[in-house]
Amino acid sequence: MIGSAGKNAIVDSGVFSAHDSRLFRRRLLRWYAANQRDLPWRSTRDPYRIWVSEIMLQQTRVAVVVEYYARFVRSFPDVQALASAPLSSVLACWSGLGYYRRARMMHQAAKEMLRSHNGRLPATAEALRTLPGIGRYTAGAIASIAFGEPVPVVDGNVQRVTERMCGRELPREQVWAMAEALLGRRAPGDFNQAMMELGATVCLPRDPKCLLCPLASLCRAKGPLTKPRRQARRKQDISFLLDCRHDSVFLVRRPKGAALMAGMWELPEIADLNGNARWTLKHSVTVTDYTVRVAEGEVPAGSKGQRIACTRLAAIPLTGVTRKILRAANVI
Repeated sequence: MIGSAGKNAIVDSGVFSAHDSRLFRRRLLRWYAANQRDLPWRSTRDPYRIWVSEIMLQQTRVAVVVEYYARFVRSFPDVQALASAPLSSVLACWSGLGYYRRARMMHQAAKEMLRSHNGRLPATAEALRTLPGIGRYTAGAIASIAFGEPVPVVDGNVQRVTERMCGRELPREQVWAMAEALLGRRAPGDFNQAMMELGATVCLPRDPKCLLCPLASLCRAKGPLTKPRRQARRKQDISFLLDCRHDSVFLVRRPKGAALMAGMWELPEIADLNGNARWTLKHSVTVTDYTVRVAEGEVPAGSKGQRIACTRLAAIPLTGVTRKILRAANVI
């Protein structure tokens, strides 16, 4: 946090005058009121639900989160329900959303809230940051949206908007300082959401819609500062065996100490299909695009794993690619 003198120095340092910063807030909030997307977590000020949405939105597209958010808050409607649930049930509900460490940290944080915060989320960004899985951005988002604390947030969208407004790339800490300088004391949650919304829907990375931007007259970049570089993606082939008989599926559980998707269930991987793929799917994880081939048959005798009744599949944590395969095969 910076003091008011520091904020004024930043605003008046040739980037924005005090007048322009007020104009910036007024135009942005007016635009947001008229153009914000109708998202389920925006119809509530329940800190728990805002927390769930903010964790899910980390590194995940909004369209994907909408489906998972609704199911998650039905299954775990409050801190007590989440803390009391087995971790396996939490991971099962999260299955397919990816980055499973987020779900594990949420489960830990819910337990910590029961122990130390009377089953409630703390009301300040500083206190929120003491909980597992809540960093500077998430703490600011929850505190400003749910509790009205005037603290800034900086994600990729906010950084892009701020840098384009200034007409140059900025060090991360300076972006935080600018975000705080521009933040008004009134409706800080709406302001933070408006900044993120503008970056997500108008001030796009590659093809910004400058003609639709409410801040166009204040913007020094009028478009991308530099041509965005596409991250190189890797391609990889992977094959699995689907053994589905007697209303059960043979699955293998990943070790609890595995670096990725620990403790989750998946189909057994096989080395070579010999051209006998029954299904071929595409699946992406971070920067890797997989071509997934699936054979149908019986696992060899003595294979390590377990047969799971099809009726239980919704209640256990499946890896995303396994869930996709089982859906393609009409097993779930």
